[in-house]
Parts: sequence; C-alpha cells; structure tokens
Amino acid sequence: MDSWGEGVDEELHERVRETIRSIPEGTVATYGDIAGLTRAPSPRLIGRILSEDGHDLPWHRVLRANGTPAPHLAEEQLARLRAEGVLADGDKVDLRRHRWPEVAAEPEPGLFD
Repeated sequence: MDSWGEGVDEELHERVRETIRSIPEGTVATYGDIAGLTRAPSPRLIGRILSEDGHDLPWHRVLRANGTPAPHLAEEQLARLRAEGVLADGDKVDLRRHRWPEVAAEPEPGLFD
C-alpha cells in the first residue's frame, strides 16, 4: 500500500492532478467528473488527493455533485470562482451553465441514433 491508500498508485495520483490542472478558468467540474475522467475508484478519492496534495492546483474549480463547495471551503472557493466569472446562486453553482465542456454529460444515444 502506498501513501495515498489502497488503489491509489502514483500514476493515478498524477492523472488526477493533471486532469484538475486542465480545468479551464471560468469552468467547474465535480469530484465525480474527475473520478470518471481519471478512472479513479471514487469521487471521495479525488477530494482526498486535493486535500493532501492540491495546494498548487485550481482546487476551487472542483465542486460536489450538487454544485456546492465543501462547507469548510465555501467562502474562499466561491470568491475564487466569482473572480473567474463563475457566479453562484447562494452557495450553489449552476453546473449546466459553468460545467467544463470536457465533462458535461452528453445525451445517451437513442435506439435509432
């Protein structure tokens, strides 16, 4: 077992960091989006990597699935997002409007598509 816990090797760790580094200014992604892109086992792992090794990343661009920041980060996170043009309604960011196109959900193909 490495320092990140079971199932987190250095390659996955760096893939997560690189993906978060790639989120463009003025857009956001969810922990689940990043987990999906990096094939991480869970969104919680993304949060753990960010909390332990994300100080040099645009961590503020990663939100919970409902578009809200973690409560202990909310004030600073929302201020950083506002500075990039991402506005929140209260403490919730409209993911339909601000989600990183790289991870925005595409409609499932229909039967005849």
